[in-house]
Amino acid sequence: MDISKKLPTKIPIFPLSNFIVFPETTVPLNIFEPRYLEMINESMSSNRIIGMIQPKENSSSKNPELFDVGCACKIISFNETDDGRYIIILKGLNRFNKVKEVKNTKLYRELDVNYKLYKNDENPENEKFEFSKIKKILEELKVLFQKKGFNINWKDLEGQDVYQTLSALSMASPFSILEKQILLEAKNLEERQIKFEKILNTYNSDFSNVKTLQ
Repeated sequence: MDISKKLPTKIPIFPLSNFIVFPETTVPLNIFEPRYLEMINESMSSNRIIGMIQPKENSSSKNPELFDVGCACKIISFNETDDGRYIIILKGLNRFNKVKEVKNTKLYRELDVNYKLYKNDENPENEKFEFSKIKKILEELKVLFQKKGFNINWKDLEGQDVYQTLSALSMASPFSILEKQILLEAKNLEERQIKFEKILNTYNSDFSNVKTLQ
């Protein structure tokens, strides 16, 4: 089923650095800024759809320049804390391409988007991909995560299908904003696996000098 045909082409967006979401994955978010509290309020009263997208640089600017590709997500869980924060869980639905920013008077930003490039997004249920193809990624990431001091439940990851495992690793990896964006924009699992390996190859063995893929 092509879910993109049912998604809105104008969506509110939450720019967040070093944070990517893939279709069929879920992520928690802690919402406390007034503009995003407003965004969640309005989203909850309509279709519950928001777009997650990375700014091109870590910046304190309220309107940083954005990458061209993000992921439309649905709020599947919502809770309000005693101090006025929202704890939500998002489920990735379909990646999108930015068409243009919508001028509005709201506190938060909106984009016109299209889903054509990611129609039937990765089709994870039907895409044939052997787990052995990502064995090298798992082995190298275990070393990298250990050096970074990251704790990962590898047994749970390896118990998932390839799509879920590669998505989770792409999202949790200690990569740069640009490197994560490269993974997000890969057209399918095979392309993402190849790009993942290339990125890992840019990290030298002693970890004293980390190079960034350009």
